[in-house]
Amino acid sequence: FCQEVKIFRALILGELERGQSQFQALCFVTRLHRNEIIPSESMAKLRQKNPRTVRQAEEVRGLEHLSMDVAVNFSKAAQLSSHIHNVCAEAKEAIYTREEDVKFWLEKGVDGSMFEVLPQTSDLPDLQRCKLCADRWKPCICSYSLSIEWYPCMLKYCKSRDAGGKVSSYKCGIRSCQKGYTFDYYVPQKQLCLWDEE
Repeated sequence: FCQEVKIFRALILGELERGQSQFQALCFVTRLHRNEIIPSESMAKLRQKNPRTVRQAEEVRGLEHLSMDVAVNFSKAAQLSSHIHNVCAEAKEAIYTREEDVKFWLEKGVDGSMFEVLPQTSDLPDLQRCKLCADRWKPCICSYSLSIEWYPCMLKYCKSRDAGGKVSSYKCGIRSCQKGYTFDYYVPQKQLCLWDEE
């Protein structure tokens, strides 16, 4: 059964001269709302002309700022989505979600033991944003931004007129969108968030 899950994976190349590993993986898991992307059945029926063309999004959707305040246990996450096991394999210790999405999934019968609420500013009053934190070994709130340059977000409908002059509409294509996201989440040390200095 579908839990309405959206997964973002980020692979960040490490800076070896700063003591980082080759790459760092992050996974952000949020609720997928029904109208966010078009159904795969509709995609399969619509053939794409010029598949090698580099596409430009027709619509730029606003930046979404998400506070990821809950950690997801990788070994238990399969019941939330079977895709987490494959997509987030490199990010076992860095899978994040939001409390409001957790509430939605719990109502759908997901086991709550896979979620762990992360420390917040209210718990740790001196917790600050990583970009303002001078000590690399102190916990802080990290920020990571990404942009999806092109994704199918809506179906296009065209109108046709029959011999009697009656107008009807039919699916005739896909509308594409671009969208940016910024994720804020707790890290136990700034060393895990060195890109947030720029």
